[in-house]
Amino acid sequence: MTSSRPRADACPGALQTHSAADGELARVRVPGGLLTTAQLRVLAAAARDLGDGALEMTSRGNLQLRGLAPGAARDLGDRLAAAGLLPSETHERVRNVLASALTGRAGGLLDARPWVTALDAGLCADPALAALPGRYLATLDDGRGDVSGLGGDVGLLALSASSVALLLAGEDSGLRASPAGAVDLLLAATRAFLAERDAQGGTAWRLAELDGGVARVAARLDGTWSAPVAVPPAPEGGPVGAQTQGDGRTALIGVVPLGRIAAGQAELLASLTAEVQLTPWRSVVVPDLAEDRVDDAAVDLYRTGVVFDAASPWVRVTACAGRPGCAKSLADVRADAAAAVASGAVPGDSRVHWAGCERRCGRPRGDVLDVVATPAGYRVG
Repeated sequence: MTSSRPRADACPGALQTHSAADGELARVRVPGGLLTTAQLRVLAAAARDLGDGALEMTSRGNLQLRGLAPGAARDLGDRLAAAGLLPSETHERVRNVLASALTGRAGGLLDARPWVTALDAGLCADPALAALPGRYLATLDDGRGDVSGLGGDVGLLALSASSVALLLAGEDSGLRASPAGAVDLLLAATRAFLAERDAQGGTAWRLAELDGGVARVAARLDGTWSAPVAVPPAPEGGPVGAQTQGDGRTALIGVVPLGRIAAGQAELLASLTAEVQLTPWRSVVVPDLAEDRVDDAAVDLYRTGVVFDAASPWVRVTACAGRPGCAKSLADVRADAAAAVASGAVPGDSRVHWAGCERRCGRPRGDVLDVVATPAGYRVG
């Protein structure tokens, strides 16, 4: 059923910032979560020079800078453009693209990284697609089933090395493409989503909000049809620890507690490898490490708070911004969540999300125990 939105989409971007209690907030899109370390250094310097000294990871593998002064967005935009992080001012808020963690390095049926590059270029090259809602999301799953269930409006799921399924609102549409033609089909589906959205009044933010959205968008497309397959459900978390790559090198995957990367941590990450990948589970992949560098890299990152133990409660604990960043929050939920982890008060069998109000911003998908701040204290459940 079509959702009637009472207000326009005001999803923040790098140039269209959001006014928060602690200053302006900018969200930098990082398609596929893939960053060169030169780009990571630029972001770290921007966080230190313009913001509160840290980068915040989001559930879409993007990064936020908080505490920006009024007018700082232009300086930030100039820095991002010079680093290749702002290829289009008109399209910068719609470049929401998730890709499988470790794709092209370990696991999966194919390498989704060329899809990331091609999709981002295709989005930015079409002036009409600047009208997409800021909450538009594309998922590019190399067949391991890690991002297909994360609520994408459109997506690709590799079924074999030669066949790719088109997903619409997280469902298999039945349409198929070769890996080489998959991005073209995805872009066609994106245009069809926008056309159907316009036909239904232009207020919906997500494909799933449209009346008959999946069927109507699919009907606008041409291609090869097959019987739909079940889409893997959203996993509760991503990989953690050391992973041997197909080329024999090692990738370290570390969880960043509450997704907050200090500028110094970002610079350390940038010193270890040529590229990093941010994941939707607020972890970071440090790939391509030679055997003799793995232990030292892990120790250096561990000393800054990065977690490599899959049994750590930090793997299961998330939180919204809370005080002082959010004026609606009734508590400093990040500090309280950290205290709960330190005291061992986090249940050992549950994912736990701390929220400063009933909106529960940043809550992960799936089965989660909510710890919600109220005027009378926290309510659990």
